[in-house]
Amino acid sequence: MVFWRKKNNISQQEEEEREERLFHPRGEPGIEPSTDEVDAGLDEHFLDDLEETGTEILDELDEIPVPDSSPLEKSRESEELSDHSEEGGWFSRMTRGLSKSSAKITQGLTDIVTKTKLDQEMLDSLEEMLIQADTGPKTASALIADFSKGRFGKDLSEEEIRGALADSVSKVLAPVAKPLEITKPADGPFVLLVCGVNGAGKTTTIGKYANYLHKQEGKSVMIAAADTFRAAAIEQLAEWAKRADAKIMSKEVGADSASVAFEAYEQAKAEGVDVLMIDTAGRLQNKANLMAELEKIIRVLKKKDEAIPHAVLLVLDATTGQNAFSQLETFKNAVDVTGLIVTKLDGTAKGGVLVGLADQFGIPVHAIGVGEGLRDMQPFSAEDYARSLMGVAA
Repeated sequence: MVFWRKKNNISQQEEEEREERLFHPRGEPGIEPSTDEVDAGLDEHFLDDLEETGTEILDELDEIPVPDSSPLEKSRESEELSDHSEEGGWFSRMTRGLSKSSAKITQGLTDIVTKTKLDQEMLDSLEEMLIQADTGPKTASALIADFSKGRFGKDLSEEEIRGALADSVSKVLAPVAKPLEITKPADGPFVLLVCGVNGAGKTTTIGKYANYLHKQEGKSVMIAAADTFRAAAIEQLAEWAKRADAKIMSKEVGADSASVAFEAYEQAKAEGVDVLMIDTAGRLQNKANLMAELEKIIRVLKKKDEAIPHAVLLVLDATTGQNAFSQLETFKNAVDVTGLIVTKLDGTAKGGVLVGLADQFGIPVHAIGVGEGLRDMQPFSAEDYARSLMGVAA
């Protein structure tokens, strides 16, 4: 449900009316709990979980914006589906994507390095610069401590400082720069559950990652549209699945999300699919009932096989800055988050947030997104990221 504030002027009124039409096109089904019975083919001992009432969850939806993205982001969906990725290699695309963050750091260095000798005043200024880039105070302090070893009191150029800081950042990131290792079990698909807050970019991320898994790793992929609260989410996911040559399993708006996930697993297993990616509804991390619904999906899957889901990926929007820390903390407490995908790094000067997350949580970062093209999300490289962030040429 979308809530509108009092309009400031006529143009804003017209724009918001346009957005309302985008969110709720004529004839789109309302958000109501499903009255359909769970598929009779499901084993009886699953029914208690699958028939839990969705009333509390839907009540929460009256208090928060359901859509995963803004109308502007939705209007750009076709543009996102276009592949701009041939414009240079991955490192050059990542460097362009991190240009806002690196430009802020570069300007900060230029302002700070007014003398050649590295003294305490310069170190304090460099630490403040890193904090402004959203690394967080603790991480910034650790980076400066590592950077200053063997360099304090010496003459350093701006280029040398930039390179040395990149080395320190790379040391923090290296332990979490781990590709997601996917090995298909002997019986059934490898199951990825993808979660995150509203607007983090889960649907887009799933499409891009499915494309990567299929076209670069040669795996067959099925996507389960378990975000059943919004018709547009199912439609967008279907478009991404088509582009990534992935199969899709979906049900009607308002269907039980856990039922969708379970049936998708059964279908993927029967068809010999390598990887099953399960999309979930965008949820705010402080909404207990919505988090409980995510836990329910996992609980139902585990009744089929205790090993699934094999991975729980949390999608974090880099533009949220320090709020990403609280998101990760809350999701980690609710479900066993096994890895991160950080998106929208091209739209923020807060690229340092990823460094802080790595330092504080130590959870693997599997991939990052730095643009709208299908190939603008790639496996995470600590060294490449650190060099791009600090504006160090390849």
